[in-house]
Amino acid sequence: MKRLILLLICLTGLRTTYAQPAADTSDFFLLRDLQEIVFSHHPVVKQAALLSESARADVMQALGYFDPAVKAGFDQKVFGNTDYFNRWTSELKVPLWLAGADLKIGHDRGTGDYINPEKQTPSVGLSGIGLSIPLGQGLLIDSRRSTLRQAKVMVNYAEAERVKQINGMWYNIVKDYWNWYFAYHQFQLISEGVDLAQTRFKAISQQTLLGDKAAIDSVEAAITVQDRMIQFDKMKMELLNARLVLSNHLWGNNQQPLELPENAKPQPTPQLMARPSQQVLDTLLQFAGESHPDLVKLRTKGEQLAIERAYRAEMLKPKLNVGGSLLTTRRDFGGVVPSYYDLSWQNYKVGVEFALPIFLRAERGKLKEVKLKQQEVQYDLQQSNREIRNSVLASYNHLDAYTRQLSVQVSSIENQQMLLNGETTKFELGESTLFLINSRESKLIDMKIKREEMISGYQKALAELYYRAGTRL
Repeated sequence: MKRLILLLICLTGLRTTYAQPAADTSDFFLLRDLQEIVFSHHPVVKQAALLSESARADVMQALGYFDPAVKAGFDQKVFGNTDYFNRWTSELKVPLWLAGADLKIGHDRGTGDYINPEKQTPSVGLSGIGLSIPLGQGLLIDSRRSTLRQAKVMVNYAEAERVKQINGMWYNIVKDYWNWYFAYHQFQLISEGVDLAQTRFKAISQQTLLGDKAAIDSVEAAITVQDRMIQFDKMKMELLNARLVLSNHLWGNNQQPLELPENAKPQPTPQLMARPSQQVLDTLLQFAGESHPDLVKLRTKGEQLAIERAYRAEMLKPKLNVGGSLLTTRRDFGGVVPSYYDLSWQNYKVGVEFALPIFLRAERGKLKEVKLKQQEVQYDLQQSNREIRNSVLASYNHLDAYTRQLSVQVSSIENQQMLLNGETTKFELGESTLFLINSRESKLIDMKIKREEMISGYQKALAELYYRAGTRL
């Protein structure tokens, strides 16, 4: 009897240790609050933005092929008081978008006793203005125009990749939020269960000491308290871990990591959920088919390959480059116009270049390779489109199942509560046992925990629905 009394006193004293924390008076930490923090400061969001910046930098690099360029050179040889040669060359080259042509403006001066006759000019030099035009290969598209067009197309690819990364990150964050929601409410329910068990144990222990209850009832109540205290410690650990996981996504100004406060509460949710309407589903399916990041990336890849194919087809043509310049001794157009050797059609320099590989095996092989890649992308686009559509429908079906299950679970909880109330009344009348009360109460707590798990699962399935459609909730 003395051991029983000591046991009752010890277990009664444990109530202050395992009791539910003080009432939380802080504001709820809503999902939209989390969204605002994440999209303002999360490193992954900032990192994803670099993808588009990198693609635009590639466009700038490709535009560099069309930058005007100035080059000049000087070469002189003097030996034994003899001026062997004195050569000066300078040129401004302006690439033109039209027909892959280059505009050239230059000034050459070549003098000396032993200068190459073809390099020799009047003492004032010769100025020239002319064009270099590819009439065969490179007329419709060349490597620099192909590179620029592909770089511009890849901006859309990078933007789609940025959206995909952000959507995936936000989907994982939403799952972590609702995992924290479930851990929080699971801990609250177990805490309430500990309080109920301790209150019942205290009342029965007092009745046992007075001789109104059998000692075995006190032992039964003590075992229930101990069992729920074990669950309490386990759920407390899970809540702490869930809070830490969610804190991984919290960042402040200047990339300072933030921690979720211990007194923070997840947003309240209704017990019953309604699945999204058919109109919402149709809208998401339409959006997925038109703007899903994976499909946008594949279509962009197809556009890039189309440009590459046009370029490779152009490479099958023979090279036929024509260049010419009109020559003059002028070095400026502000002075007196000389009466001879002036800029005219009689003074010119012209050149023609022709080349054609006999078998064109390298060019034909490259073109075939591009065509095969286009077919691969087309097949990927067809399969991905079908898989994305079915994944959206599957997520919608999950929501439908959660909606029905929640309705049944809420009804079951109400029935279980009625059973517990009836069993408690019978126990007070001496027609039931403490074991049955504890059993029904534990079952009720488990059912409430299951309800919160379903709510959490519904919210994660809702986020998944939007994620599968290529957007975010």
